Amino acid sequence: MVNYRYLGNSGFKVSEITYGNWVTHASQVENDAAIATVHAALDAGITTFDTADTYANTAAEEVLAEALKGQRRESLEIFTKVYFPIGPKGPNDTGLSRKHIFDGIHGSLRRLNVDYVDLYQAHRYDYETPLEETMQAFADVVRQGKALYIGVSEWTAEQLREGHALAKELGVQLVSNQPQYSMLHRVIEGKVVPAAEELGISQIVWSPMAQGVLSGKYLPGQPVPEGSRATDEKSGADFIQRFLKDDVLTAVQNLKPIAADLGLSMPQLAIAWVLQNKNVAAALVGASRPEQLADTVKASGVVLEADVLAAIDSALAGVVNDDAADTYEVSPKSRLV
Repeated sequence: MVNYRYLGNSGFKVSEITYGNWVTHASQVENDAAIATVHAALDAGITTFDTADTYANTAAEEVLAEALKGQRRESLEIFTKVYFPIGPKGPNDTGLSRKHIFDGIHGSLRRLNVDYVDLYQAHRYDYETPLEETMQAFADVVRQGKALYIGVSEWTAEQLREGHALAKELGVQLVSNQPQYSMLHRVIEGKVVPAAEELGISQIVWSPMAQGVLSGKYLPGQPVPEGSRATDEKSGADFIQRFLKDDVLTAVQNLKPIAADLGLSMPQLAIAWVLQNKNVAAALVGASRPEQLADTVKASGVVLEADVLAAIDSALAGVVNDDAADTYEVSPKSRLV
């Protein structure tokens, strides 16, 4: 079964392997298959589910709601997000203005068929809205009982500090950040993680398998496998391209004997690696088939000793992105509509 961790400096626990439905529900797989993967996640002990209003232009939330129908609400931790364009993508259908945040939470609660979400997250930083307006709106959402905690995604260290200070003034808890993090993409380690540790903010990390590259199935000098994420535009094919370089793929192959010596699959090694970071509360995983989760959840509770971590660093030497400056390039400098 899956272990639990506290989310930030709170008493709220989440399953350290969390199910995310970014590129699967209402997009990559049919609804019946999507529902089956959620049921497999529940059977494996995952109780925490992460989605966003923008995934499949709101349809992913509806699929998740259908999949969770009949489950005891109090036994689930349900997260969603707001920021990116949704609906007809009008001038107020994006960003972190008070209007869009309230339109967003009401729409998400309706689609998810719940009275509240456990965590409501700013999907990116909004440079066009005063941070005071954003944080006040989030605080009001919490006070109205529509969300229990607030979080953010891909914020810089400085943005976390400013947001945390405002949240504290307003009497609400900013407990999490959701960045990309994997063996190959470590940009949060330089500034974001130290700031978050100081503030009592956890990381909920996405793409711990580097868009599937850390599975080892992509081979240097070979065509990408048919039906893989790299061939499916709906599954984030654009995101994976930066990892599909021969030097990266060759280095990833060096991880196979390390995983084998530990009795782990490559996906298990990748997920266990991000969970060694004590600032990480959860690794987000997805699945297009239920059986994938039976392998994934075995990463929970795995301890990688110092010599193993050193061997991983050696295997990936020269191909890891750990440039903290990249954290400043994620949030769009202007809204996307």
